Amino acid sequence: MKHRPNDKVKKNPSPVWRRLALGGFCLSLAACAVAPGMRMTDKQTLPLQSARDGAPAQVLDVPIQDVNIDLLNDMRERDSSKAVQSVELLSAANRSAAYRIGPGDVLQITVWDHPELSAANPGGQAGAAPRTSDPASGFVVDQKGDVQFPYAGSIHVGNLTTGDAQVAVIRALTMFHAPQVTVRIASFRSQQVYVEGEVHSPGVQPINDVPMTLVDAVDRAGGLQSTADSSRIELMRGSQRYTLNLTQLLDKGLNPAHIVLEDRDVLRVMSREDSGVYVMGEVTKPTLALPLRNGSLSLGDALSQAGSINSNSADAAQVFVIRGHGTKQPDVFHLDARSPVAMVLANEFMLQPKDVVYVDGNGLVRFNRVLTLLLPAINAGLTGAVLAK
Repeated sequence: MKHRPNDKVKKNPSPVWRRLALGGFCLSLAACAVAPGMRMTDKQTLPLQSARDGAPAQVLDVPIQDVNIDLLNDMRERDSSKAVQSVELLSAANRSAAYRIGPGDVLQITVWDHPELSAANPGGQAGAAPRTSDPASGFVVDQKGDVQFPYAGSIHVGNLTTGDAQVAVIRALTMFHAPQVTVRIASFRSQQVYVEGEVHSPGVQPINDVPMTLVDAVDRAGGLQSTADSSRIELMRGSQRYTLNLTQLLDKGLNPAHIVLEDRDVLRVMSREDSGVYVMGEVTKPTLALPLRNGSLSLGDALSQAGSINSNSADAAQVFVIRGHGTKQPDVFHLDARSPVAMVLANEFMLQPKDVVYVDGNGLVRFNRVLTLLLPAINAGLTGAVLAK
């Protein structure tokens, strides 16, 4: 049958529009796959080595642990065990040990009924009143641990107590019959502790004949500043490093005054700004959450400092804590915060410095972000199609 001249013939859509629609559909699928705020599954794979190194990328499976009562109990037991071990390693083993004389100490040696020996005591002669900057009067122990004493010559007193040093001086004075000798330390210079960080008077604190405890060192340094993190006090002893939590020690009934410091120990009080936690994602105000005055910071505290979860865009069931600062394998913890009861768990879950708290977005937010990615490409395609006509 022939078509009449005025009959309308339906035309197939332009190939350009077909390609544009197909490209938009494929782009939407790709955008859905990489949309920001996508949910984390039960096991997330993280690359450990980038492809630019020339070697195949290594991957690590990171399991996600749910925050529940069992997890909180396990974490409390581990923290308590670490605190007890630290106190046992650092406390009372040398608490009753007497002070040992060392190089740089100044000794005051008195031989009774022999004023000529007292006059020979360096700085002991009568004269002008001593000034504050003047060194202490007495016999200085040299680097070999010896002192030079009249009629006795060199006497080795290094690593001896004052009682043992007294016996050594008596034995050296062979020209006197049963001399009465008194030895005391006029200035303690051989042993010292370094206190730095968030204290009022950082610097060197000498160790004297009274054993110096952790509390003594902090008090001599003027006490903690308002910016100090009392949960992170680092003690460096040789090649070992201990992190002490004063708040936790007191809560566990462990007295920090039992921790005795040794010569050349370095005590560093960290700042609360160095112990911050990053809060990001669908919160009212992404921020760096800082510990409280007592040094503690829970997940609930961090969310509160960030203005709480954004009720319009957040998926309260998808709250994550990523912990991996300074470790090869990070830990990921998940909290379903849809129930108000879950916030009790959040208040009991204690965060660590450099943790990352991430709140995922809900489905509407992810769809909106997909559209935000698609619209520029669709608009560019439409403009190209119009110009191609």
